[in-house]
Order: sequence, then C-alpha cells, then structure tokens
Amino acid sequence: MIINHSNKQEYFVNTILQRLNETSKEIIMQWKSPIDTSTRHFLLDNLLPQADVDEIYAAFPRNGGGFFDRDSFREKKRTSTDLSNYSPVLSDITYAIQDPRVVTKISNLCSMKNIEPDPKLYAGGLSMMFPNDYLNPHIDNSHDRERSKYRRLNLLYYVSPNWALEHGGNFELWDDNRTKPKVIVSRQNRLVVMETNKTSWHSVSKVVADHPRCCVSNYYFSELSPDGDEYFHVTSFSGRPEQPIRKIIGVFDNIARNVVSKIFKIGRGKNLVNKNGINDKL
Repeated sequence: MIINHSNKQEYFVNTILQRLNETSKEIIMQWKSPIDTSTRHFLLDNLLPQADVDEIYAAFPRNGGGFFDRDSFREKKRTSTDLSNYSPVLSDITYAIQDPRVVTKISNLCSMKNIEPDPKLYAGGLSMMFPNDYLNPHIDNSHDRERSKYRRLNLLYYVSPNWALEHGGNFELWDDNRTKPKVIVSRQNRLVVMETNKTSWHSVSKVVADHPRCCVSNYYFSELSPDGDEYFHVTSFSGRPEQPIRKIIGVFDNIARNVVSKIFKIGRGKNLVNKNGINDKL
C-alpha cells in the first residue's frame, strides 16, 4: 500500500486508533493493575504494520547526526526536537500520537481528564542511544515549558529492529524503594505509556547492542495536578542501587537545579542555551 506523505499522518492516526480500540480491555487491565511497580502504565505491541515501523527506523540518522548530545552522571543519550531536518515520516508519527483523537482515546483509557498534547515537544521528540548510553533513575520535570500545565503521561514508541533483553537499553520502572526495577524490553513497534507524578521513577539500562536504540517520545499535559496539590520540580535524578555515590550527588544536584530554576524562571520560555546553540532544559 503506497501512501502519500500528505496523508501519512492521518493514516498513522487511524491505525493507532484501531489498535487502541482492539486492545482497550487489555490496556485498561494493565493500567489499573500495575505489576512490580506502583507506577501505572501499559504496553501496546505491534502499533503499526511492519513496513511502516521499518520506514520510521530508517529515517533516523545512523550516527545521530544533528542530534544534541547529553552526557553527564545523569544520562548519556542524543535527542532532537527539530523534526524538519529529517524525513517527514518522523514528524508524521510524532504528531499522529499528538492528534486530538489519539489523545482523547488514550486519556479515556487511562481515566484522565483535560489532557493535552505538546506540539512544542518540551522534552519530547526523537532520541537515540548508542553503546554505553543510559538514563539513570529519575522523575520527570513536573511541568511544561511555561509551568502552566503538569506533565501527566509519557509516551515512548520504540522502533529499533530485533531489540532484545540482552541488548540493554531497556525501559525500567522502579518499585517504591527504588531497589528493583521492572524491566520492559524496548522492543520494536512497542508503545509504552506511563503516568508521571512525584513518584514515577524510571530509567533506561546501559545499551550494549551494536546498533542504536531509537525512540519517538511524546508527553501529554494537564492543568490538573496528578494528586490535586500544587508543586514544581525539575527532572530529578538518582543513582542505581549499586551507585551510592551517584545517589548522594543526585540529591545535591536536584536541589541546586531546583533553586536555579525557581530564581531564573528557567522553563518559562527562558531556557538556558547550551554551547551548541540549542535550548537546554533543566
């Protein structure tokens, strides 16, 4: 089936909606009864036909060219929000997941109200992880760029072929004590949707595969706080159980970045600009 790119996003929307409808009962069961973590989430495999996910993967630059390199004790990965530099299929799938019909369907399945997508891709967009890349345990920034809406759902769509547990680079949801993660393989054509709140600790294990782990990321927001209370925090990192020093560093690092963010209002359209001229976010 040949699809013109002008219709590709609509095609993705309809295909995603069909899969959500087909699996709605299973999704609701997963969401209501999370296993090995208190963070509500669901997995949806085979989101798109194989030819489509292969096209999306092929559109990622093999060496991460043009992506912003994040490298610190917190994380090591490459990201991009400028979708105009790449094949239209990457923006088609990204914004298909932001389509109001898809947003409404997913928010209803998750029993959430007043959920909105983020066309500005604040902390969303494309990500690539190469050998030895990782993402330490963390909770996401509580708000959008303007701090007017709370981050409520994290949507991750994995597209790298033949990804298996032994390749590393797998998604992890932690128990309340952050001692043992629930490992979710970053399997090709798998959509993971998780709630984000004050305790939704998650991470990505170190990549050991010889090909990149590619992901399309989106966030949904709401003016409604997850627990009804008003609060704010930057993306807050910790160490893994075997990294006690990083845990200690994380405590002080999180405090410092929260203070800087509040004083300079970073995240309200006044983000820091890094040495590559790209907006960086605390």
